Amino acid sequence: MPIGVAEFVENQENRCPVILLLDTSGSMEGEPIKALNDGIKTFQEDVMRDIQATLSVETAIVTFGKGGVKTVQDFVGIDQFTPPTLTAGDLTPMGKAIELALDLVEDRKAIYRNNGIQYYRPWIFLITDGAPTDQWNLAAQRVKQAEAENRVLFFSVGVQGADMETLKQISNNPPVLLNGLDFRDLFQWLSNSMKRVSGGKIGEAIALPPVNWGQITT
Repeated sequence: MPIGVAEFVENQENRCPVILLLDTSGSMEGEPIKALNDGIKTFQEDVMRDIQATLSVETAIVTFGKGGVKTVQDFVGIDQFTPPTLTAGDLTPMGKAIELALDLVEDRKAIYRNNGIQYYRPWIFLITDGAPTDQWNLAAQRVKQAEAENRVLFFSVGVQGADMETLKQISNNPPVLLNGLDFRDLFQWLSNSMKRVSGGKIGEAIALPPVNWGQITT
């Protein structure tokens, strides 16, 4: 029996997978991690206000920092998603975390295919306030190759103190510098984007909402 067959029998809608790739290193301690936790709750609550998005959006969370690199939440429907309470500490193994996120995306797509489920291009949404403390060049090569082959959309968000020059080299999409700790508006934008994607056709270009929560860094 294919993995996860029950969930796909009950809901055969096209899936819209998104990984939240979150920095939980020591520099995020205090107000940043609190604002991040509040933002994740905003994302879940707002997506569920849209019926189609609730059926389509699947979310996973990978953290890097306290406890190393961890899959805090594997892919689950947004209605089954329980926002975690993240804590901060330790270093910033961003390269390893990016590679794990890419692997999770490919594994999830294989499960979709095995169960006859269509899917939109997966999103990986990186949020960090620091610089990688591990090797990240191979991860960046994998991201750019996946982008070139239309296998993933990768977005980088830098919180104050983030190494924006490194973020520019990880993806073909320019990183965005967050306005202060405006995680609420950031996750509202992500929710609105997911609603637009899940309401469209697979493969068609979708106009994303304007970025009013940060400055695009080129």
